[in-house]
Amino acid sequence: MLITFLVLLATGLVAWVMFNGDIARSARIVSQGRWLLTIGAAAFVIAVLWMTVVVHSWFITAPEQAGRPARLLGGALVVLLCLTIAAPAAAVMRTAYTAYDTLSSVFVSDGDSEGEPHDASNPWNGRERVNVLLLGGDSGSNRYGMRTDSMMAASIDIEHGDVVLVGIPRNLEDVQFPEGSRLAEAYPPPEGYDRLLNDVYQTVAEEPDKYAENPDAADPAADTLKSVIGHITGIELDYYALVDMEGFEGLIDAIGGIDVRIEEPIPYGQQGDVLEAGKQHLDGNEALWYGRSRVQSSDYARMGRQGCLLKYVAEQADPTTVLSSFQDLAGATKKTLRTDIPQSKASAFIELADYVANEGDMKTLQLSPPQVQTAYPDWKEIKRLVAEALQEQEDQQSRTDEDVTPEDVTPEEAEGGSDGSGGAEEEQAEPGSADPSPTTPGRQVGDEADSLDELCPS
Repeated sequence: MLITFLVLLATGLVAWVMFNGDIARSARIVSQGRWLLTIGAAAFVIAVLWMTVVVHSWFITAPEQAGRPARLLGGALVVLLCLTIAAPAAAVMRTAYTAYDTLSSVFVSDGDSEGEPHDASNPWNGRERVNVLLLGGDSGSNRYGMRTDSMMAASIDIEHGDVVLVGIPRNLEDVQFPEGSRLAEAYPPPEGYDRLLNDVYQTVAEEPDKYAENPDAADPAADTLKSVIGHITGIELDYYALVDMEGFEGLIDAIGGIDVRIEEPIPYGQQGDVLEAGKQHLDGNEALWYGRSRVQSSDYARMGRQGCLLKYVAEQADPTTVLSSFQDLAGATKKTLRTDIPQSKASAFIELADYVANEGDMKTLQLSPPQVQTAYPDWKEIKRLVAEALQEQEDQQSRTDEDVTPEDVTPEEAEGGSDGSGGAEEEQAEPGSADPSPTTPGRQVGDEADSLDELCPS
């Protein structure tokens, strides 16, 4: 037992040195179910064997003539030693099971996922970008079903970690469906679909056998919406991730809240509360309202704040906070998040997210007025804007890789800036709104994607 203890102690020290502060490397272990089950089973077996040795040692070494007080004291000592062994083992088993249960609940099993088989040495199958649809569903008790009021397509560059977030307005009308799809056949022109884009999810959810592209998918409505938004933006979306906004505050509370800088007071809640201007630390409920409030604002300002919310969470959810709040975070994630990302890809995505947070540059393209008229969308123009935003990021990466000198930058680029915000003041604002400004989240400035570092002050 002494040798076993020394081996375990040495293993623990080596693991601490290897994984300390390296959330990506730790995640590769945590996101693999077989390792989690192995760790939990090993902790149980070792604890039982060790406690058996402790109890057996007491019986063979206890003095035969010991009085009652001595026997009681010895028994208490044995119980204390067993509890000392059982407590950390129970913590390991609980954490391992929680991670395994969360992994199984949130991610789809490899057998149920579509697409190419997973190759750990090449998880993205040679692709330069991976595209994920991020959905925020509002299924409050005061409304029927779920509406996806928050919709963003995240295009992530694998090599550089750069991201373009494409904000899709919830109120896009005359939604165009992929040719040959069930929705396209159910809503043919000229009448077409007479509801807003954020109603598509509920439409499919009510009758998946009639409208869903794959009625057998884990979430047929989200799977179909992924295809619809991919069609209207021209981006081939690989996966979706849907967060129920009612449970979103639990995620923020689990990581201890977030720090944001608010430019102008934001009304929130039903009691007339206000998020004051300045640097504020928001709890889960306040962060939820920061991302959803439209009072004295607009859909488009809200879209911008939602992009900022993603940036703040990515920056502030440090490994120490995540690990210290693991149980709460896992519980909130299980209740709130669902996705069609297969379990085998989980570790690759966690590693990519860590790379994005540390090395990548995040830009946002809001498909909002005046660039996009939501009542009468120009679908070709939408695809052009998205394609140019992605190409502009690729071009900037090429210039960076080639160590561009100031002499190589064109006058237009120098005037516009690398974030494409030049000429912003010349753009016409949405009627009835304040003039667009790079410091006003959600106000698309020019046709090019804006840097979230400028739109979302630290």
